Amino acid sequence: MNRIPLESVVKTMSSARRYTLSLSCPDRVGIVAAVSTFMAEHKGWITEASHHADELAQRFFMRQELLADSLSVDLETLKRKFAPIAAEFQMDWRISDSARKKRVVVMVSKQEHCLYDLLARWQSKELDIEIPCVISNHDTFRGFVEWHGIPFHHVPVTPENKVESYAKVMDLFEEAQGDVMLLARYMQILSPQMCEKYPGQIINIHHSFLPSFVGAKPYHQAFARGVKLIGATCHYVTSELDQGPIIEQDVIRIDHSDSPEDMVRYGKDIEKTVLARGLRYHLEDRVLTHGNKTVVFR
Repeated sequence: MNRIPLESVVKTMSSARRYTLSLSCPDRVGIVAAVSTFMAEHKGWITEASHHADELAQRFFMRQELLADSLSVDLETLKRKFAPIAAEFQMDWRISDSARKKRVVVMVSKQEHCLYDLLARWQSKELDIEIPCVISNHDTFRGFVEWHGIPFHHVPVTPENKVESYAKVMDLFEEAQGDVMLLARYMQILSPQMCEKYPGQIINIHHSFLPSFVGAKPYHQAFARGVKLIGATCHYVTSELDQGPIIEQDVIRIDHSDSPEDMVRYGKDIEKTVLARGLRYHLEDRVLTHGNKTVVFR
C-alpha cells in the first residue's frame, strides 16, 4: 500500500481553495453546534475554527475555514442553505472564497515607506491581492507605481476642491471594483460621505499608538510629552478623525536621547509592519467589528 508523505498532505492543504465563514450574533446556547452540524452534513472539512463570547456585550463571534473541495455543494448553494440558520440566530455573516483575490486600491501622499513595502509584498505574492490602481494627491510616485505595471491616478486635493476630488476618488474606486481602500500614509482627512459609503472598507495607518496623539505630527507630540514608547495603529476609517475600530497596533521603546527625527525614523518600520499585518487580517476575514471595537482572530 502506497503512503502519501505527511509533508505532501500539509502542502496540499495549505495551498487548497478555502471558504471562510465569519459571523457575529447575540450570544446563546447552540450556535457552535448548529454551525458545525450544518458543515458536517455538507461534508465540510473544517481546517481552522475560532470563537469568542463577549460577556459584556452578550455577543458571540465565530470564524471557520473549510476546504472548498470537501463540500458536497457549491458556494452559492452553501450560502442559500445556510441562510435559515443565520436568520434563526440573527447572524451578521459572510462566506468568502480564497479563489477570489481581494482588490486593494492604495492611496498615498508623499511618504513612500508604506507604499514601497506593500508593493514589495504584493510582487513577492506575500500579499496575494490585486492592486487595480494607486491614487495620490501628489504626482510624486507615478513613475515608481507605473514601473510595477499599476495604473496611477493623480487627484489633487485642496480646501477648495475637496468635494469634487473625493467624488473622483469614489468614482475611481468603483471603476476599479475595489474591495478595500488602503490609506498608506495618505495625509488627507476623508469626507464624511466617503466614510459612510464604505464602512469597514477603508483602512488607515496612523503613526501613533492610538488613542494617544491623534491628528498631525504625532511623533512631535510624543516628544513634547516625553513618552517612553511610540507606536503605530492600523484602524478602520470613520468620520471621526483617528477614532475608528482598531485592527492592529505595535510599539517600540525610546528614551530621552531620541529626537523627533529619530522617532519618525523608528516609527516608519513599525508603520510598515502594522499596516501589512492589519491588511492581512482584514483580507483573511479575521476581523469582526462590533460598535467601535474589533475581534481579531489571529
